[in-house]
Amino acid sequence: MERKKRIMKIVCSLLLIVLLAAGCHSTGQEEPQSASTDIFAMDTYITITCYGNRCQEAVNASVAEIQRLDDLLSIGNSDSEICQINEMGSGVLSSETAEMVEQSLALYQGTDGAFDITIFPLMELWGFTSGNFSVPKETELANLLSRVGSDRLQYDSTMGKLTLGAGQGIDLGGIAKGYTSARLMELFEEYDLEYGVVSLGGNVQFYGAKPDGSLWQCGIVDPFHSDTDGMMGILSTESCAVITSGAYERYFTAEDGSVYHHILDPSTGYPAESGLASVTIISRNGMLADGLSTSCYVMGLEAAAQYWRDSDWDFDMILMTEDGNIYVTEPLQDRFETEYPLYVIDEEGIK
Repeated sequence: MERKKRIMKIVCSLLLIVLLAAGCHSTGQEEPQSASTDIFAMDTYITITCYGNRCQEAVNASVAEIQRLDDLLSIGNSDSEICQINEMGSGVLSSETAEMVEQSLALYQGTDGAFDITIFPLMELWGFTSGNFSVPKETELANLLSRVGSDRLQYDSTMGKLTLGAGQGIDLGGIAKGYTSARLMELFEEYDLEYGVVSLGGNVQFYGAKPDGSLWQCGIVDPFHSDTDGMMGILSTESCAVITSGAYERYFTAEDGSVYHHILDPSTGYPAESGLASVTIISRNGMLADGLSTSCYVMGLEAAAQYWRDSDWDFDMILMTEDGNIYVTEPLQDRFETEYPLYVIDEEGIK
C-alpha cells in the first residue's frame, strides 16, 4: 500500500511538471510533430515527451535505452552488471558503468564521503531495497559501517576493473537516473529533435529551447505538501537537468511512530538529519545533478552552500529547510518564484 501511494505521488508530480513544461505552444507558429509515452522502470514512472520530425523514433529509442540501462544497473535483477559485481566482489565494467563509477568516486572525494555508493548493505539492512522495513540494531549498524567507504574500493581506470573491499556492495541508484536522462538528451540530439522533456521521478531534464524563446517552467515539489501535489515554487530554466531529493520520497513509520527516510548518512548509517527538507540541483550534467542532490541533502545548508562556492563543477541549488525557509544560489534569485521566505546564497554568505 505504501509503495502504491508513493507511486501515485510521483505520477501526480510528473503530470504537473510535464504540463508546466509543455505550456509553450501558443506562439502562432506551426507546431512540430510530437510524441510522448509513459513507462515504469528504475522503480519509478518515467514520462518522455519530445517534438521534431523524428519524435516517435526518438521515443522508441529512449524506451529501449531506459530498459537496457535498467537491466544493466538494477540491484533487483540478479543478472545485472551491478549484482554480478556485488556477488563476485570484482568485475570489468562496461563503459556506462565505468562512467558512473568514476563520477561517483569523484563525488565521494569532493563531498568528503557524503555521496557513497558502498552504502548498499546499509540500504538492505533498513529494508529500503526490498520494502521489508525495520530499524536495525546498533550492533548490526556498527558491523556494516565498518565496511562502508568508497576509499576501500580499488578501481583500475585503464582496465576498467572494479574490486570491492571485503563485505562491500555497491548501488548506483543515487546517480543512475541522472545518467539515464543525460543519455536520453544525447539520443534527442541524434534524432535532431527541436525540444523535449524527460521526467524520472524527482529527476527532470529539458532538451532544447521552447519555440517562443521563453524559459522552461518547472514546478518543484513542496516536501511539506507532497501528498497533495503541492509545489514550493516554480523555476524558470534553460535546457538542463532539475533534480530533487527529499525525505518525503521514500520512508517508513516504525512501531513507536518514528519516521525513517531513505537518504542515509554514510558516516552514521542512519537517515540524514541535516535540517534540510529537500534539495534541488540544476545543472546541464544530469549525472552530476543526481549525485549532488543526495550529497547536499546529507551535508546540510551551510556545508552545501560552501561546497557550491568552492566547487569547480557548474551547478546551482534550491534548498528547503525543515523550518520552511528556501535558499537559492545567486544565479537563480530572479528565476525562482515562491511564497515561502526566500534567501540567497552568494560568494560572501547568505542574505
